[in-house]
Amino acid sequence: MTTTPLAALDLFASALQIHPGGDVRATGRRMAGGDPGVWQIATFHVESDADVHADHWEMHPEAEEAVCCLAGGVRLHLRPVEPGAAESVVRLTAGTAAIVPRGRWHRLELDAPSDLMSITLRSGTRLERRAEAG
Repeated sequence: MTTTPLAALDLFASALQIHPGGDVRATGRRMAGGDPGVWQIATFHVESDADVHADHWEMHPEAEEAVCCLAGGVRLHLRPVEPGAAESVVRLTAGTAAIVPRGRWHRLELDAPSDLMSITLRSGTRLERRAEAG
């Protein structure tokens, strides 16, 4: 039986990938792309809207995404489904999370410097520049 030495992992420097069959590996973080069926847990310290690509919409077609605010505060915007409708906004504070539905375009804006965690399947993730962002 092979055992892996137990070591502390810096969650702000790497991501955790959960593979089918239960294997968990520390890897580099990815915003898009990824192996089918592999979940990514990524933790970020963010200081500005640029750090969360607030000028882009993001969408994960293969799974829901848990967006978790560990410290600070953030607004999660969901793009309207109906033309002309307003964006839905969920305010997250330290210790709260929201689940973004599969295939739903979303973006973040900061209320304060924050520590965030996202959990999703990255495979197929798409980014689209906001028209209002110029």
